[in-house]
Amino acid sequence: MITNNNRIAKITPYPWTPKKLPSLLSIKLLYDTPFKTIKDKAAKKNYVEEMKKNFSSNESVMIAQYQGLNVNELDELRKQLREKGILFKITKNSITKIAIKETPVKDLEKYFTGPTAAAISSDPISTAKILTKFAKSHDKLKIVAGFMDGKVLDQKEVAIIATLPSLEEARAKICLLYTSPSPRDRG
Repeated sequence: MITNNNRIAKITPYPWTPKKLPSLLSIKLLYDTPFKTIKDKAAKKNYVEEMKKNFSSNESVMIAQYQGLNVNELDELRKQLREKGILFKITKNSITKIAIKETPVKDLEKYFTGPTAAAISSDPISTAKILTKFAKSHDKLKIVAGFMDGKVLDQKEVAIIATLPSLEEARAKICLLYTSPSPRDRG
C-alpha cells in the first residue's frame, strides 16, 4: 500500500506481454476522500477533536444533503462559502456524530444521515443566504436543518433566515436613515 496526498493506492503486478512493453505496475486508486484514509486511532481522535473545535467555536451550523451534485458544483458552492469565511465540511457521518456529542449542536445528530455536509460559521444569515440561493439554482442540494442561538432550525426556518438582511445590509440601512433628511426638514 502507498499513501500519497490522503489517498491510498494498491499496487498490483501488471502481466508482461511480448507484443507491448507496458509499465510493470498498475496503481488502482481505492479512496479519494481524506476521512477514509484515517486508519489509526490517533489520527481519528485528532480529526474528531478538530471537528469538535469547529462546532463549538462557531455560532451556526447548516446541514445540507448534496447527493447528485458533481465535483464542479460542490467546488462552486465551497468557493462562495469560503469567500464569506464559512467552513463547508463533507465528513463521514459516524465521525461527525461522535464529534458533536459534546458540543452545543448535539441536537443535530439525527440529521446526519446519507450524504450530508455541514456549513459552519459565525454568521448564520450569510450561510443561509448562500445555501438557499445555491439550492434554488441546483435542485440536488437540499437544506436539511440548521442550528442558531442554541435552537435547531428546520428547512422553513432556514429559508426565513435567508430573507433577513445581512449585518452589512442592516448597517447600510441604518446609516441611510441617519443621513437622509427627515420629512419635516423638507418642507
